[in-house]
Amino acid sequence: MTVLILADEFDPSADQMVLQLEERAVPVCRIDTAWFPSRLSVDAQFRGGRWAGSLRTPGRVVRLEKIRSVWYRSPTAFRFPAALSGAERHHAFMEAKFGLGGVLSSLPVLWVNHPARVAAAYKPVQLATAARCGLTVPDTVITNEPDAVRRFATGGTTVTKMLGANHIAEESTRKITFTRIVHEEDLADLRGVDVGLHQFQRWVPKAHEARIVAIGKQLFGFTIHARSARARVDFRADYTSLDYEPFDVPPELAAGIRRFLAALGLVYGAFDFVVSPAGFVFLECNPGGQYGWLEAHTGTPVTAALADLLARGATS
Repeated sequence: MTVLILADEFDPSADQMVLQLEERAVPVCRIDTAWFPSRLSVDAQFRGGRWAGSLRTPGRVVRLEKIRSVWYRSPTAFRFPAALSGAERHHAFMEAKFGLGGVLSSLPVLWVNHPARVAAAYKPVQLATAARCGLTVPDTVITNEPDAVRRFATGGTTVTKMLGANHIAEESTRKITFTRIVHEEDLADLRGVDVGLHQFQRWVPKAHEARIVAIGKQLFGFTIHARSARARVDFRADYTSLDYEPFDVPPELAAGIRRFLAALGLVYGAFDFVVSPAGFVFLECNPGGQYGWLEAHTGTPVTAALADLLARGATS
């Protein structure tokens, strides 16, 4: 039985996972969906109540019925021949999404995480779910109305942050937007706010931040201490100023995290919290969030725990 890893071709965490599984003598196949159709072909047949057949790459053939678990690790988009027109490319993309994506999504195996569960974990859904699960959530507004932004900002220090990915690709340049504090001069000129939706959230005074990586029933806690002004607002803005320590997740917080995972049907999650004088405040859960740099800094065996889960093919 094989563990299937769906990942970017250049992903150090996926590299480490392959090594861990090979050390356990667990068959593993790593595929990037960008290989379709030039380096990946599909032969899927529905029989006996499920999809069977194969995925074929130049160096490997994987039987669909022999897959025990799938690690959905941010694979990249299908890549079609340049000769296709825009309309042809769109058509081919949608057919591959519904075809290959549909076949794989139907497999009755352990997914970490199932793409449908990842797609459903919108930030507004996360905030509402976290609150229902007993986690503390900061006041938040999502709006495209300038007056609503000003009204919310009068209630206290406010930050603005992205609802989705914090980067865009434009003219071959990758542009990154970090969480930032909203100042008076920002409120004086809110032109463009009405063009799209924006998230504004109450600033939570922080002693430090924490990332808690959930793998099945296991939780790995890491404190993140910032030594620069930029990193104290958003630690991703200045990794060179960060210090890390492992910590044991308090039982009440652990129970809330596990309720959250169960509610959204997730097996894996990278949870970000602000640690304030009043306790832990939930910010978000990334169903495909990074952990490799924390493992490297602290020696915490996160990859090994995830490899064990994938090798078992079940959370229990």
